[in-house]
Amino acid sequence: MRKIVAAALIAANLGLAAPARSDTLERVAAVGALRVCTTGDYRPFSFALDDAGYEGIDIDLAGALARSLGVRARFVRTSWPHLMDDFAAGKCDIAMGGISVTAERARRAWYSTSYLRDGKSAIARCADVGRFATLAGIDQPEVRVIVNPGGTNERFAVGALHAAQIRVYPDNLTIFDEIVRGGADVMITDTSEVLLQHRLHPELCAANPQAPFVTGEKAYLLPTGDEAFRHYVDLWLDELRTSHALDAVLDHWLR
Repeated sequence: MRKIVAAALIAANLGLAAPARSDTLERVAAVGALRVCTTGDYRPFSFALDDAGYEGIDIDLAGALARSLGVRARFVRTSWPHLMDDFAAGKCDIAMGGISVTAERARRAWYSTSYLRDGKSAIARCADVGRFATLAGIDQPEVRVIVNPGGTNERFAVGALHAAQIRVYPDNLTIFDEIVRGGADVMITDTSEVLLQHRLHPELCAANPQAPFVTGEKAYLLPTGDEAFRHYVDLWLDELRTSHALDAVLDHWLR
């Protein structure tokens, strides 16, 4: 009970007292851990290390959120095809890791306020990148587009491309190596990932980072019905913005 009261006091320090009662905050306080669903395959947001740890933007922020509650972060591995089912099944308290805001996901969970605006851009071998600055250039019968399954990248490619060859590649950790090897020509993914993968794979270049095909928001999945927990997370994000702590984390991983 003392931890629950502490969480309410923290919320008050962020600006307003958390409204009503929160099943999530009470459970987190009782077990001493914030359960965070994350895929671990999406740099720069969430990446699983060989020693079973994680790193990335949302790993840092998950730790900060847990510390604000006086608990530790416990990461629960999921995948993009199973993310919503795992979250709806109650396997975690919050889902973090470069999750885009979509109407489909919003039907099954609540979102926090957005913490990053991103877009969809193309990445290809540098020698070929000039061909892929537009969707018309990508959507040609001879172009081999590679996508990871179960997320907004696959949905965007399937919805926007009608002539190109679309191949679903199951391993998001090695998908860019497949382009380097010549097994695919281009991938459309979030601009933040495109810029990072260019640094990790100098053979690959961003086709249109300054003019993405579409833009969207990144936010965290929260349990439906728990107004107090959503209020707490939104206040916490607000404080990170005000203190520029959020900028510091984003700059560390994106610049």
